[in-house]
Amino acid sequence: MNKLIFLGSDHAGYDLKMKLIPDLEAAGFKIVDKGTDSEERCDYPDYAHAVALELKNNPDALGLLVCGSGNGISIAANKHEHVRAALCWNVELGELARAHNNANVLSLPSRFIDDATAKSILKAFINTEFEGGRHEKRVEKISAC
Repeated sequence: MNKLIFLGSDHAGYDLKMKLIPDLEAAGFKIVDKGTDSEERCDYPDYAHAVALELKNNPDALGLLVCGSGNGISIAANKHEHVRAALCWNVELGELARAHNNANVLSLPSRFIDDATAKSILKAFINTEFEGGRHEKRVEKISAC
C-alpha cells in the first residue's frame, strides 16, 4: 500500500485531525495536510475538494477528512468520481469501509466520537486491505455512474 495520505478538516475537525497526525506518522505515512490550519470558522467543502483533487493525481494514496458530523465533508468528497469516502464512527465500520467498499477516504465525526475511538477507527482503516472477490463488482458499479 502507498503510504501517502492527504488530510482535510474544517474548524470543527481541526483538533481531532491534529491529534491523529502522530498515529499516521508512527504508521509510516507521508502526510500532506490540505487544511484548515486553525479552529477559525471555515467551509468544509474547500478541504474535501482539495483532498479529492490530490487523490485524482495520486490514486494509490488515502485521504482523511474530519468535520463536526463527518457528513458534509464526506458528501463533498464523494462528488468526485474517483473518491469513495466512508463516514465511520466505530472500528467495524472502518474495517468494512476498506475490506468491502475499497474506501480511499476515511471521514470522521469529531463531535460524536472521542479521541481514542477516532484513533482506533483510523488504525483499522489504514491496516485493512480490500478483499476484492465478490466485492469487486460492487465497487466497479460505484465507479461506473
